Amino acid sequence: MADRGPFGDNPFEGMPFLGDLARMLQSQGPLSWDAARQFATQVATNGQAEANPDPMERMRLEELSRVAELRVADTTGLATSTTGSVVGFVPVTRSEWARRTLDAYRPLLERLSSSLSVAAGTEEDDDAPTDPTAQLLGGIFTMIGPMMLGMQSGAMVGHLALRSFGQYDLPLPRPRSDQLMIVSANVAAFGEEWSVPGDDLRLWLCLSELTTHAVLGLPHVRSRLEQLVADYVDAFRVEPGSLEASLGDVDPSDLSSMQRALSDPSALLGAIQSDEQRAMLPRLEALVGAIVGYVDHVMDTVGPTLIGSYAMLTEALHRRRVEAGSADRFVEHLFGLELGRSQYERGAAFVAGVVERAGNDGLARLWQSERELPTPAEIDAPGLWLARIDIDAGQD
Repeated sequence: MADRGPFGDNPFEGMPFLGDLARMLQSQGPLSWDAARQFATQVATNGQAEANPDPMERMRLEELSRVAELRVADTTGLATSTTGSVVGFVPVTRSEWARRTLDAYRPLLERLSSSLSVAAGTEEDDDAPTDPTAQLLGGIFTMIGPMMLGMQSGAMVGHLALRSFGQYDLPLPRPRSDQLMIVSANVAAFGEEWSVPGDDLRLWLCLSELTTHAVLGLPHVRSRLEQLVADYVDAFRVEPGSLEASLGDVDPSDLSSMQRALSDPSALLGAIQSDEQRAMLPRLEALVGAIVGYVDHVMDTVGPTLIGSYAMLTEALHRRRVEAGSADRFVEHLFGLELGRSQYERGAAFVAGVVERAGNDGLARLWQSERELPTPAEIDAPGLWLARIDIDAGQD
C-alpha cells in the first residue's frame, strides 16, 4: 500500500483555502453549478444589465415561423414538432440563452466530470513509493480537473451566447420542447453589420433552426447522436504527465496562478483526450456531417424562393460559422463536434452525391430508420450508401 502523505488522508490539510475549496466542490456534486452559472452569466452580459427583447420581435418571429414551418415540412416530409404542439420561436437575452444552454448540456458535463474523476482515481500505483509532492499534486489534479471543467464550461457557454443566433448553432439534441430560442441582440447586431433586411435574416434562421429541429426530433437520430456523444464524453482519460506539464507552474497557495491555469481550456483538453476518443470520432463526424449537409441542402432548396437576399446572407452566415475562434470551439471539443469548413463540405458532398444518383426521393431515405444512417466510409462515398440501403431493403 502507498504511504500516507505528509497531510494524512487529506492532501489539502494544512492549506485552508484548498481545503475549503475541496469541501465546497464536494458539496456541489460532480460540478460546481453555482459557479458555472455565474461564469456563464458574467461572460454573456459582460457584467452589464440587459434589455428584454422587444415584444414586436416575437410577433415577427411568429409570423415568419408559420411560413418556414410549412415549407420545411413540405420539402422534408418530416414533422417539425417533437411534442405534438405548435412550434414557436422565443426571443431571449444572451444570459437566458446561456442559462438554458448550460442546463441542456448539464447531463453531458456531469458525465464528463465523472469520467475524469474515475480516471484520476485509477492512475495511482499502490506499489510505487509515494513522493509527498507528487501525492499533493495528484490530489490537487483530482480536484481541479472537475473544477476547471465547471468554470470553463460556464465561461465558454457564456462566450457562445455572445454570438449564437439560435439553439442549434451546435447540432446537439436538447430537452424535448417545441419552443426554439433566438438571441435577439445577436441577430440585430449581425443584421446591422451586414445591412441585411431584418425579416430576411429572421426567416433564414427560422428555416435553418426548424430543419435541424425536425431532423434531431427523429427518435432514432436523437438516440444515436446522444449515445455517440455520451460515449465520447465517457472516454475522456486523465494523463498525469500531461496534467503536470500543463499545471506544473501552479502554486497551490497562490490563487492568481491557479486562475491563470484555469483560463486556458486547451490545457485541460490536451491533457484528457484519449486514443479511444479519437477512434470514436469518425462515426460521430459521419452522422453530424450528414445532418449539417442535409440542413444546408434544404436551405438551398427553399431559401431562394422565399428570401430575396438569400445568396448574400448564406455566404455571410456560412463564413461566420466556420471562422469561429478557439473560445467558441471549446464546447465543440468537449463533445467531439468540431464543425470546421471541412466538416460542412464533407456533408454537402455526400448529400449532393446522393441527389445526383437517386434524386430527392433517395435523399429522403436517409432518415427512415437507424440502419439508413451513413457509416464513416459511406459519408465519403454516397454510392456505397445507396448500394447498402438498396441491399438492406431487398432483404426485408
